[in-house]
Amino acid sequence: MRWIVEEFASIDSTNTYVARRATEGAPEGLVARADFQNAGRGRLDRTWEAPARSGLLTSFLFRPTPDESDPFIYTVAVALAARAALVRLCGVRPDLKWPNDLLVGDRKVGGVLAEMLSEPEHGRAVVVGIGVNITTEGPPGANGTSVRHESGVTIEPRALLDILIEEVERRLALVRDGERASVMEEFTSALATIGHEVQVEGPMGVLVGTAVGVSEHGHLLVRTPGGVDTIDVGDVTHVRHDP
Repeated sequence: MRWIVEEFASIDSTNTYVARRATEGAPEGLVARADFQNAGRGRLDRTWEAPARSGLLTSFLFRPTPDESDPFIYTVAVALAARAALVRLCGVRPDLKWPNDLLVGDRKVGGVLAEMLSEPEHGRAVVVGIGVNITTEGPPGANGTSVRHESGVTIEPRALLDILIEEVERRLALVRDGERASVMEEFTSALATIGHEVQVEGPMGVLVGTAVGVSEHGHLLVRTPGGVDTIDVGDVTHVRHDP
């Protein structure tokens, strides 16, 4: 794949920029990275803002092939790639929390946000943005941590992006060579949510149960007294009981 990296000192949101470029016909492989975002977003339209150059703020453009029926595999590929890149650079190995967080212990070091686009002229696109806290611990109340806090190492955002791209490309090649199951297996093994009691807030209300796995399409499987529920969207909290 040919990667095209565009870098900005400041931007509203890398996801917004890449989404706009997608609707203009930009090819797969476009990557935007910014030192600062003044309108960064997390899941559920939460605000995400951090000091300039304190984290990796970047978004990828993917063009799904006709037989790729859901965008979740791209979220998986980017999250796993970030995990692998951090191991390579500084030895930090985050766990993943469904659907999109990178955790060290119970503290968030990064998050992923994916958006699916479709329009007649240029077809489908998936925009996957990721933010990784390099030197600061994220917005107040986010229960965050940083790469520097966890490892004592200060890494450059562009250095992290370069390795992240390598790791994304490796997983994307597996998916498109018919080895999607191996990427999902890696995802499942990295997913700290499995085995946890969880509280899921979704469109149908609040559900509490034990996360027991993920489906082939990345939906969270939660066992409750009434059976196993399949969660395709929701805000998940790992429930911890004080001793």
